[in-house]
Amino acid sequence: MSCIHYKFRSALEYDTITFDGLSISLADLKYSIITQKKFGKSTDFDLEVTNAQTKEKYKDDMTMIPKNSSVVVRRIPVGTKSKAQLAAERASPFSSGEQKTVCTHG
Repeated sequence: MSCIHYKFRSALEYDTITFDGLSISLADLKYSIITQKKFGKSTDFDLEVTNAQTKEKYKDDMTMIPKNSSVVVRRIPVGTKSKAQLAAERASPFSSGEQKTVCTHG
């Protein structure tokens, strides 16, 4: 049996997820944490997972996390956008629906 050690930022102790194989996908890890912590089927949040040693944030759900890794987990609301995303949208001319079509019938 392989395992991943995880803790929420506010927790003092690590919990463990066990699985078969050499690695686990980020999506499977998130699902296992949600199930283990009994968060239910609520979809109003996501889990941000960061490697505890390297501080690398895992973003792609297909990313494979090697066994015996330690990660820090943070619950984040769905629908919130980072400052970088908001800045990128403001820079785009079509980001906020400001594109207007003018029709002239003549």
